[in-house]
Formats: sequence, C-alpha cells, structure tokens
Amino acid sequence: MRLSHAAFFFPLALLAADEFAIWPDGAPGSEGRSGAESVRTAPNGERVVSNIHNPTLTPYLPEKSKATGTAVIVIPGGGHRELWSDHEGHNVARWLAERGVAGFVLKHRLSREKGSTYAIEKESLADTQQAIRVLRARAADFSLNPANLGVMGFSAGGELAALASLRYAASADDVKPAFQALIYPAIPRDATLAKDMPPAFLVCGENDRQNISQGLPELYLAMKRAGMSAELHVYAGVGHGFGFRATTQGPVAQWPQRFLEWLGTRGLLRP
Repeated sequence: MRLSHAAFFFPLALLAADEFAIWPDGAPGSEGRSGAESVRTAPNGERVVSNIHNPTLTPYLPEKSKATGTAVIVIPGGGHRELWSDHEGHNVARWLAERGVAGFVLKHRLSREKGSTYAIEKESLADTQQAIRVLRARAADFSLNPANLGVMGFSAGGELAALASLRYAASADDVKPAFQALIYPAIPRDATLAKDMPPAFLVCGENDRQNISQGLPELYLAMKRAGMSAELHVYAGVGHGFGFRATTQGPVAQWPQRFLEWLGTRGLLRP
C-alpha cells in the first residue's frame, strides 16, 4: 500500500535543519522501548550515538539558487553498535548541501549493540526504506525531485545502503534508490545483482581489511558482469573509517568531489 503524503506531515519549522522522526506513530518493533539515546564524545570531539529507538532524519538543504533537486540519505557506520554521526554523516550532508545536493542524515536502530532486539535486515533496513518513503512523500516540502533520491552508507551504513539497493522489490511501494554510494561498506552476502539495480559509486582504501579492500573490487566486477553501471575508487595507503573530515590529507580527501562529479555525469546536478 502506498502511504499518503499526509501521513508524513511535520511542522514546517523542521525544514531548516532539525531532525524529525520517520515513524510518526512510533517505529514498528520498538514498542515499549523508550530509553533515552546515548551520545558520547570521542577523543577527537566527534559525536557517537547509540540506544536509538526513534529513528530520525536530519536535513541539510541547499540554497534555492543552488538546489538541483537531487538528495542523498547519508547513513553513518559504527558496526551496527553505534553511529559515528559526524565524519560519516553530518559533515558529508553539509558538504553536499553547499553544492546543491540535499543531504539527510539517517539515525537508525542498531542491531548489534548490547541487549538489542533489532536485526539488520528487519528493523535497520526498515528504517532505511522508511526514510526513502518519507522523503518521496515530502519531496515538494524539501524541493526535491523524488526520482533523484539516492543512498550513501559508510561501513555498516554501507551495508544498509547496499541492502536498500538489493531488497526494494520486496516492498509494496517505491523504495528503490535512484543510486547507491557505498563507502568502505560491509558487503551483503549472497547478493543477487541485476542490470536494473541502482547505479553504484564505490570507495575504499587499499589497506582496509581484506573483506572490503578485496571484496569491494570483486563486487564492482560482479556488478559489471550483471550489466550494472558502477564506478570504483581504491585509495593507496588508506585504511578503514576515513569518512570526511577537514583534517584529512591526500587524494582520499577528494572522494566527495569524485562523487559529485559522478552525479554530474548521470545528469543529477541540473537545477
């Protein structure tokens, strides 16, 4: 059943940059889970979030004069135990918005933190798909083209972005991303690829753990054999978790620019 636009109404005051719940009536499977979120500060000053039971999106919207109508749901990583929400979330979304692409940081339920009752391919994936539904339903509110909504995930968040790009056919409504950006992702096992799946932008470091540094190039080749459109970047001398920080040096600091150029080649940066 396709949900109506009205089902996702939120106050217009939230459009500036405030996070909003993606399940207005509470997330299915989180009934009775009302504990407060935990936010700790890492030694480098970045925020790390856990104990999430009320998933949200935080919008970063471009100036109207720059807006392209394209949007990216940004999914931070953290091993499905926590979310490193700054260098794999807010920093990226803000950078995209400054260049005309709306960024929405997803805060989803975590399946591997201590005591969790959630599962990756159930609640966590459901939150990702619900984020797509919400933004397509509210596209006019955010000045988005609903056909140009994609997903970007880092590490564990990359697994969710990949799953969203694999599992959309099982949904009764339109939750297929327009594109997928997988940044040093945990790669879903036994993925069945097809030509009509969302085009992919893939990034990792050559010194990442083997299942990523070798697994991502293997995924790229599998995508090409399936007839998919894909672009792969492997950065020399780089490991896991680089994300996007102002302090990052060297060629890997330019991966967001490469992503923006990739969007441009796909005609997604036209106002």
